[in-house]
Amino acid sequence: MRHYQPSRTARRVALRRAAHQILDAPLVLDDPIALRLLDPEDAAALQADPQQVERTPLDRPLRAFLVARSRYAEDQLALSVERGIRQYVILGAGLDTFAHRSPYPQGLLRIFEVDHPSTQAWKRERLAEAGLPLSPDLVLAPVNFETQTLEDGLRTAGWDALQPTFFSWLGVTIYLTEEAVLRTLRFIASAPPGSEVVFDYGISPSLLNSREHWVFEAMAERVAAAGEPWRAFFDPSILASTLKTMGFGEVKDLAGEEINALYFQGRTDGLRVGTLAHLMRARV
Repeated sequence: MRHYQPSRTARRVALRRAAHQILDAPLVLDDPIALRLLDPEDAAALQADPQQVERTPLDRPLRAFLVARSRYAEDQLALSVERGIRQYVILGAGLDTFAHRSPYPQGLLRIFEVDHPSTQAWKRERLAEAGLPLSPDLVLAPVNFETQTLEDGLRTAGWDALQPTFFSWLGVTIYLTEEAVLRTLRFIASAPPGSEVVFDYGISPSLLNSREHWVFEAMAERVAAAGEPWRAFFDPSILASTLKTMGFGEVKDLAGEEINALYFQGRTDGLRVGTLAHLMRARV
């Protein structure tokens, strides 16, 4: 992302999450706040022409994946809360709305949103304009990774490193270097037993077939043109092995077919995820 501006990726994700509320039924991710948090011009344009987010054949599978990954993370969070987890860290939160529609009683789950200071300043603006106060359970933890570590940023925000934590890390890894991705995962692996992470990642291009390569190149060109190129890709089997070496005892990888079976079974509108990205769940 560019300094002093919100992430363009965060803005695009927020737009597609809001579009899902208008275009798709049944909803995979029920998010009544999504549209309210958009910049006013984005919200007006989307309401005037919801089909603007479906200009190419790539747009519908992308929207499906964006809402499915959030739904999966929140489903797994619910299971973690049942097991006693009381801290939730959202890495690269953007305009995530979970804290404002949390199903849990106030005080049960402390939520930390981690993002670049510019993106969090933008979110505060959007919340204020939408008339949404910060949830008492929400802590915004601005972290500039050029000057701070994730651990330092979380500790400063009041995160308790001695308590197990659920982490979600969505829409971020593909924009980082492989070294940066693995460094963050090692940090999460050092959290207390019971801690868990759900994240998404891009599949190594060498594993893609010719059709998938065409889609990959088209999407990679789009994000590079927006100034946020893709950088890190993984082989699912190697990544799972790496996570176990780090200390994660339970690792579950979900490919597109499994995600579709979970959330898109029986739909008649063609909303389905593609095959370029997977979801990974790993528990310490």
